[in-house]
Amino acid sequence: MEIIRTSNYMELSLKAAQMVIKVVNDNPKAVLGLATGGTPKGTYEKLIKDHKENHTDYSNIQTVNLDEYLGIDPDDANSYRTFMKQHLFNEINIQEKNTHIPNGQVDNYENECQRYDHLIQDIGGIDIQLLGIGQNGHIGFNEPGTPFSETTHIVNLTHDTRKANARFFKDIKDVPSQAITLGIKNILESRLILLLASGENKAKAMARLLNGRDISESFPASALHLHEHVVVIADEAALSLVDKQKRSAY
Repeated sequence: MEIIRTSNYMELSLKAAQMVIKVVNDNPKAVLGLATGGTPKGTYEKLIKDHKENHTDYSNIQTVNLDEYLGIDPDDANSYRTFMKQHLFNEINIQEKNTHIPNGQVDNYENECQRYDHLIQDIGGIDIQLLGIGQNGHIGFNEPGTPFSETTHIVNLTHDTRKANARFFKDIKDVPSQAITLGIKNILESRLILLLASGENKAKAMARLLNGRDISESFPASALHLHEHVVVIADEAALSLVDKQKRSAY
């Protein structure tokens, strides 16, 4: 596990974007695993800026998103499909048919989970998976207690996760209580994992992840210690509780 320490969120976003751009330039048919939420927004802004200035080509790139709420229309303002269109897809030259997000409005969720797993296999697997980390250590929507062997599945969102996402809705009662998410097994099958963390509210989770190597399903992010190629990009605030000797140990 490699740690890249940045002074602030903007520097974090730039370094993350540079890593994604390198993957795209090295492999014009790469598969990008993408995330939503506040943390990756700056990275997407940097990707858009680079595309407009340097014409980085996404015409043959495919993307796979981590998750989507259940029961929400893809065109809803709070769907992750809408988020990705607004914050990335509409601003680069990617083909819509190559942007893949779980369908939260199907009748048979088990079939949708299997379809998504097969889709990832069919397009060759994920080359770089972008992740954030929840305050309880969740990655994707894999809440504490999720087996590391889990593939794409339906999850009941905890109150804390719904509360954290309530800022995007009018009220917490409007936040869906379930989601469909890539499993930890899917995430660990990615060739490169890029974990982003910013702000003091992520400091306790980052300390638990980096101060020891306690690998437990009670803390989903700890599964990342099982992967050979994980890069953590975090700002000083997010690393404020990480032991200095541990920072240099990775």
